[in-house]
Amino acid sequence: MYNKIIFATDLTEDTAYLVEKVRTMRGLTGAKLYIIHVVEPLPGYSYAYLGIEDIEGQLIDEARQSLAKLGEKLNVDKHDQFVEVGPTKTKILQTAEKVGADLIMTGSHGRHGLSLLLGSTANAVLHGAQCDVLTIRLPKDE
Repeated sequence: MYNKIIFATDLTEDTAYLVEKVRTMRGLTGAKLYIIHVVEPLPGYSYAYLGIEDIEGQLIDEARQSLAKLGEKLNVDKHDQFVEVGPTKTKILQTAEKVGADLIMTGSHGRHGLSLLLGSTANAVLHGAQCDVLTIRLPKDE
């Protein structure tokens, strides 16, 4: 079935819901699991308003810490955890190809326009992936 799964997460409060789905799929397949979070780069002009503090570096550090905690929950080795900086779709697809993933799992919570059907990132990954993509519909906010 699947041998290598990559879980693309935005590390939001919805992550706990997705973790159970990922854990179940991994249990069913026995696949090796990788996790990725992508930090979108800040526009250059942002630095002028934010001062000299390395905001992007802080975001990356926080993402690494959060991903490490998630890695512990899912029993994913630190070498199989990726924090990338760049366009989300591109980095997810590049990393999936690099590790030889045959399934990408991600959440979908688009709520408006065409994104209502899938979510902009999930949609972009779906249409660019060379492997299967499982998008998990997140529960609606009540």
